[in-house]
This record gives sequence, C-alpha cells and structure tokens, in this order.
Amino acid sequence: MARVQRPRWSHAKSPVLLPAERSQDLSEAVSSAGTAFLRAFGPRKPAIVAVQLLLLVIANFAAFTLRFDGDIPEQAKNALVVGAPIVLGVRALSLAQFRLFGGLWRYSGIWDLRNLVISMLLGTAVLAIALPLIVPAYPRSVLVIEGILGVFALGGLRLARRAYRERLSQLGPRRILIFGGGDAGATVAREMRQNLAHGMRPIGFIDDDPAKRGGNIDGVPVLGTRQELAAVASRVQPDEILIAVPCATSAQLRPILAELGALNLPVRILPSLEARLDRRASLVDRARPLAIEDLLRRDPVALDAAALDPLIRGRTVLVTGAGGSIGSELCRQIASLGPALLIMLDRYENGLYEIDQSLLRSHNSVRRLPLIGDIADRPRIENVFRTYRPEIIFHAAAHKHVPLMELSPSEAVKNNVRGTRIVAEAALAFHASRFILISSDKAVNPSSVMGATKRVAERMIQTLGDRSPSTVFAAVRFGNVLGSNGSVVPLFRHQIQNGGPVTVTHPDMRRFFMLIPEAVQLVLHAAAMAGQGEIYVLDMGEQIKVVDVARDLVRLSARRRSDADIRIEFVGLRPGEKLYEERVGSDEVVESSSVQRIDTVRPAVGSCTLAIEGLVSQLEAAAVASADELVLTLIKDIVPTFREISEPEAATA
Repeated sequence: MARVQRPRWSHAKSPVLLPAERSQDLSEAVSSAGTAFLRAFGPRKPAIVAVQLLLLVIANFAAFTLRFDGDIPEQAKNALVVGAPIVLGVRALSLAQFRLFGGLWRYSGIWDLRNLVISMLLGTAVLAIALPLIVPAYPRSVLVIEGILGVFALGGLRLARRAYRERLSQLGPRRILIFGGGDAGATVAREMRQNLAHGMRPIGFIDDDPAKRGGNIDGVPVLGTRQELAAVASRVQPDEILIAVPCATSAQLRPILAELGALNLPVRILPSLEARLDRRASLVDRARPLAIEDLLRRDPVALDAAALDPLIRGRTVLVTGAGGSIGSELCRQIASLGPALLIMLDRYENGLYEIDQSLLRSHNSVRRLPLIGDIADRPRIENVFRTYRPEIIFHAAAHKHVPLMELSPSEAVKNNVRGTRIVAEAALAFHASRFILISSDKAVNPSSVMGATKRVAERMIQTLGDRSPSTVFAAVRFGNVLGSNGSVVPLFRHQIQNGGPVTVTHPDMRRFFMLIPEAVQLVLHAAAMAGQGEIYVLDMGEQIKVVDVARDLVRLSARRRSDADIRIEFVGLRPGEKLYEERVGSDEVVESSSVQRIDTVRPAVGSCTLAIEGLVSQLEAAAVASADELVLTLIKDIVPTFREISEPEAATA
C-alpha cells in the first residue's frame, strides 16, 4: 500500500511563509493600518496628530516619574516600554472617536474640553481593564495620573492656540463699544476676537444691568450702564458703537442715539431674531448700520395670520399700482399666502418688472401675471376682469405727490377718481368678492388736491357698495410710509450725502409714519374683516416732527466729524401741505374694530351724505377738458371739508 505524503504544514496552526511572502503580507498590513488611521483621524496634517501623540507619550513617562518620585524601578521601566504603545494606541483611538484630531484649535471651547475629558476617561477605563491582562506589572495608578496629565497637556495646547489668536485680534484696526451684555453681545464679541478678518476689537460693554458693571464678559470689561454711555464713549474713544440688542424697540433706541448725538459715532445694530436664524454669515458680518426705520418701528402686533388664509389662498388676486412702494409690498405678502393667481397691474414697466423679478426669486411657485395697463383705460380694465376674473382687488394705483397734484389737479382727478371708479365698477360688473381701496390720511379734512381726490374715491366706493349685491367695497387709510416713492426720507438721505443742507418745510410739521411691511400687514387684516362701505384707519402711533426725523438721519449718517456741520434749513410749507395730519374727519367718528391697531370710521350723526354720482360725472368731464378751476370747484362741492391752501405759509426757524 502506497504511503500518502501529507503536506508538511497540515498539522500546523498557521501556514509557514517564505521570507518574500512574509514581507509582502507585512507591507499590506502596514498599508491597511495607515488607511484605517487616516479614516479615523481625518485629512488633518500629520504634524498636528504627531504633536498630540508626542504629548501623550510625554504624559505617560511623566506619570511614571510622579508615581515613583523620580526613581522608576526596573520592573516598572519594563512595563513602561511594553505598555506605552498599547496606551498610546488606545488613547489615539479614543481621541479620534470624539473627533479631537480634526478640530480647529483657534475655536476651541467648552465642547472640545468636554469631549477631551470624556475621551480620556473612556480610554482610562478601557486600559484599567485590559492592560493588566497584557502587562501585569503596569500600575493602574499611573493610568489615572497619565489621563489627568493628558487632559492638561492637550487642553492647554488648544487653549494656547486660541489665546494666541485672540491676542492678535487685539491689534484690530477698529475699536468697538458693544451696547448689550447678553448672549448676543457675548457672541459677537467672541466672533470679533476669533476672526481677524473682521478687523474689529471689542473694547468694552455697556449694559443696563448695574450688577454687571465692573465685571467682564469673555474677557471684555463691562464699562458702565446706559446712563453712562456718553461718558464711557468719550473716555474710551471707540470707532463705532454696536447695539447687540436684536429685540430693541424704537423707544429704547431713540435715547441711545440722542446720547451719542454729540459724539458723531457710527452706530450699527444686530439683525432681528429671524435674520439671526440664517447661519450663512457670522453675526458680525450681518450687523448693519442703524437706520431711521429702527427708530420708528413699533412693538409687533399679535395678529392672527390664519384670518388671512381664507381671504387669499387659492383665489385670484389683482393688485393695481403693483410696481409702487405699497403695491409691491402687497404683492410680496399676498404671494406668501398662496393665491391661485396674482395679477400685478401697473402702467410703469420698470417697477412692474422689478416686483415680478423679486417674486420670481422669492416665490417662484406662485403663479404671477405682470400686466401693463392704465386704470383710467376702461377697455383695458374690463378686458383684464373678463379674462382673469379676479376675486379680490387691492387698488393701490394713485397719484400721491401733493405739490405735483396741486399743479395738475385735472390729472389727479383722471387717475385718483376716474381710474378708481373704472376699476371699482369692473369689480362690481364681474362679481368680484372684495374691492379694497388704499386711501390716505390726507383724505381727512383735506387741504390738497391729492387728499381731496382720495376722499372723493372713498365716497364713490361707499356709493357703489350701497347698490352692490355681492361685492364688498371698503377703504383703508394710513399715513406716510418710510422709503416709499415721494417720502421725505430718501430726499433727506440724498441731501445728507451731498453735504446738506437738509430742507424741512416747517419746524412744527408733524406726520404719521409707518413701515411699509407693517402698513400692508394691517391692510390685509382690514380686508379680511371688511364690511360693506366701511372705511378703516390704521393706528399709526403718535405723529412725529419731520425735523426730528431729519436730525436723526444726520446723526445716523455720522462717518466723520464734519457731518456735524450739516445744517437743517426751513423752507416753508408747499402748496397743499398742512402742519399736521388727522386720522378722522370733522364729520366722522371712530370706533374700535376686532383687530388690534385697526379702527372703523363712520359718518357722524347728522352729517350730510348727499348723492355724488352726478357731481362725479361733471368732475371727470371737467378733468378731461383740463378745466382746472372748475375741477377745484366741483371737488369742494363733493368734499365740503376741502380747504384749499394756495399759497405756502412762511416758516419760522
């Protein structure tokens, strides 16, 4: 029987490799280990990892030295030599698990320190269990000491890098005094110190809390309270004031600006909470110059947004004058409510194009229809209604510039009276649900042609409402809106940029001011609750002196000391202007409505409500004939409270 020769390695636990095979396997093992190392530690520079591993080796040796009072016995030395690679490997894997090899040391903070401590505790626990099984002579006490030293070494390395960068930030070219020592202020100060690209250095805080005075926030001293703002600013000479109170009201901001007025310092403010939720830029980058709108902003009203949903969602909405200041903001807020179709009508193509492009970027999913058309062109208006059947109409198209309308009263009638009638009658004929006229506080006891034509339009839609079986006709009055076309604010800014003077008509001139988004929001809520023939007036707060607005703008423009030389010049009232506006006419009374900051205006008991259809027809005919004197006479017949001011009143400086 032949003897079967078995392979010589058949009884071995592992194959016997030749030297070349052994070398190849070793290379593969090293390569695999290197890949695993890079995967665990991330694409950081090897030197960064090496420095931390070196500190761990030093901490291990120092732990043995401390444990044995500098005289390490031979057996412990052997345990150190054998156990050190195991300790280093476990520590490295633990640090990698908590991503401590990939952090940016200049931004090190509580998060890094916490993870470092947890990592060292976890590594110590693993080593305390496993290492004695491999190296019995390795003292467990050394592991505790080595872990503590490792935390101090690696934590100190990170904090040293951060401290070095923050020290460099002290060389920033602009010295910033921060008003507000809360979370927002602390965050912005930290960003300034950590990011040298901002070129800013926080030199101190001002805070209303007296308990914080004399303390420091992230190493930045709290120098005083609001009452000491001007004195502190004079002493420390900042290049800029940053108001880090994102929820500050105009009542809080006005005294701050007044106290800083003599210093002529640039003032910036952090964005609102909603803007701060946008993480695409740092808080410092999103700080913006304090604007006049901030000084006039009122506390937000708690309005029920759900009330607007049935008014707009899924319906066809027409906005006339869509390219104007009010019309474009109406389009933006309506688009956010999900209409089935938003028709934007204007006769000026540039403004219409701009709002259409704006909505294309912000509300691309909303169906939009930008149409060129004149509200005084009956065939065009009727064609729009016949083709698209709008259900809700916001009529914002109007001539609004008071002095210009004084020179062209017939044109004011053609647009503000005839145009309104044509759109309103189309709404009635095509069974629209609601027609909302955007009116003005200048319609109250009017002294200008513009205001008087707006009052005629109000009375006209009330007359239409009396004979309307289904369409609700209503009007909403409000005052000056900041930044609108024809507003004094853009004029003042232009004059300031040119070095002055800033021209104000009269030192006692007062006006209601509103922000455009706030006004439009209230208009939409008035539309949602509109009753037949109702006129609503918005609560516009207290009237503000126009000269105070001019002074605030001069202060806000401060970039150099010479800005203090910009003077304010009083030039006298212009034709049609009053010293102050009114919310309610002498023949009207006001009642509260169900919506905060919206009141209902009703005719006073015993007031005359004569029929105006015939007079309006005569008025329009006179306007078409450009018979300006007859136009003014007929306006007075329709609006008995119209008091024409033909000559400017002299102003007293």
